[in-house]
Amino acid sequence: MRFILRARTPARDNIEAISSAIVDAGTFAAAGDRLGMSQPGVSRAIARLEARLKIRLFDRTTRPVSLTDDGRRFFEQVMPHLAGLEEAAATASGGATAVCGRLRVNVDPIFSRLLLGPRLDAFLHAHPELELELLTRDRLGDMIADGFDLAVRFGEPRNSTLVARKLLDTSIHTVAAAPSYIERHGRPETPQALGTEAHTCIEFRDPETGWPYPWEFHRKKKRMIVETRGKLTLNDPGTMLC
Repeated sequence: MRFILRARTPARDNIEAISSAIVDAGTFAAAGDRLGMSQPGVSRAIARLEARLKIRLFDRTTRPVSLTDDGRRFFEQVMPHLAGLEEAAATASGGATAVCGRLRVNVDPIFSRLLLGPRLDAFLHAHPELELELLTRDRLGDMIADGFDLAVRFGEPRNSTLVARKLLDTSIHTVAAAPSYIERHGRPETPQALGTEAHTCIEFRDPETGWPYPWEFHRKKKRMIVETRGKLTLNDPGTMLC
C-alpha cells in the first residue's frame, strides 16, 4: 500500500496554499491563523491573485466567505495542477522540505484499524515535527465545517468541490463467519446460492447512502449482483471480530 499525507507550511506568496486555507477554514482570519499570517496579509494576497486573473474568487458578503462561480471553476480546474507542481518540486528536491504543523484527518474506522494504525509509529517517527489528529467516522460529513484537512474513505467519491486522489485498490472476499457455519449450511457452490434460503448473509451499511452494500461478484469482465436475505446489518465489520 502507498499513500501520501501532505501538510503545507506555505510561504507568504504561496497562492495555492493561501487560497486552499481560505476554502478549508471558511474565513480569512481563520486561514491566517493556520498559515501564521495576518488577516490583512491574506486579503492582500487574494486581491493580488484576483487582479492577476481578472476574476473574483471569493464572495466576501457572507460569513463564512464562499467561492464565487468563477472561483469554484478555478479551484476545480487549476488548483489540482498547482498541487501537482508543488509535489513535483518536492520530489525533485529529494523531499528536503520538512513536513510540520498540525494535520487533522477524518478516517474510515476499518481503514484506521487495519491499514493505517499499524503504520502510524513509523510515519510519526519519519516526520517528528508533525502533529497528527485522527478521528474515525463512518460518514464523511462536511470536511470544511468540521475543520478537517484530509479524509481517507473507501468507495467512489461523491460529487463535490473536494479534490479526490486514489490511494489503492482493495479486494473483498466472501467468507463464512466460522467453520461451524459451513458444517450446518454447506459450502455454496455458486454466488447465486447465497441468495437462497439455505444461507444467511450479513449486510454492511454504506455510510453515504444508508443502504447495505450490494453483494457483487466479478469474473473477468462479467459483473453479478446477488440479492441476499440478510437479517443482520452492520456499519462496522470489526463487530464480527469481537
